Amino acid sequence: MQSDTLVIIPTYNEKENIEAIIRAVFSLPKQFHILVVDDGSPDGTGAIVKNLQQEFPDMLYLMERQQKSGLGRAYIAGFEWALERDYRYVIEMDADFSHNPKDLPRLYNACATEGADVAIGSRYKSGVNVVNWPMGRVLMSYFASKYVRFITGMNIADTTAGFVCYRREVLETIGIESIHFVGYAFQIEMKFTAYKYGFRLKEVPIIFINREQGVSKMNSGIFGEALFGVVQLKWRSLFRSYKRKQ
Repeated sequence: MQSDTLVIIPTYNEKENIEAIIRAVFSLPKQFHILVVDDGSPDGTGAIVKNLQQEFPDMLYLMERQQKSGLGRAYIAGFEWALERDYRYVIEMDADFSHNPKDLPRLYNACATEGADVAIGSRYKSGVNVVNWPMGRVLMSYFASKYVRFITGMNIADTTAGFVCYRREVLETIGIESIHFVGYAFQIEMKFTAYKYGFRLKEVPIIFINREQGVSKMNSGIFGEALFGVVQLKWRSLFRSYKRKQ
């Protein structure tokens, strides 16, 4: 079945969630394709996806990488795969249901019909819409985004959001092979680079629900990369040209 949109789901040890999230995406009225980028999960996540490919041929794809090398590297591999094909929109989404699959059409429509180049599923656009996170983590995430907004000048409430839809032209323009960071700073760098190129970023309010199954991959090092990496991003941007190709 044909689709103009690819949903990239990076995985590492997500056997509890992967089948359910795939079925949830394919149950939507809007037809999406899925690419699972699995970083060598020892729990059999990849095998589950391979079995489901028999049920969803030409809709569900699997990229198996040999080792865990960071969220950013997984997404970049997925972006490159998408650009080798005819997808017009590419969406990042977590495997653990912290991003509600029912919000996928809203992100898609923000780009496809409402004029956005980058649509961001935002936890903080309309208050703080996070469920089941410890208060300390909520505050850390919220004020990290405030800090990033101050340093970069982006008018984005949720700068570290990982539920994002990109128009193909954005990925073709920003030079995804030159993206440096691998954790939360990857999400900031992608948005900041698109912003510097003059693309239109739009936030779509969502409710973020902490995972119920499996183990979170979040750690203090990932937050640290975001906090210190944003200064590097801003500094490097002073010496880089962001002129779009005609």
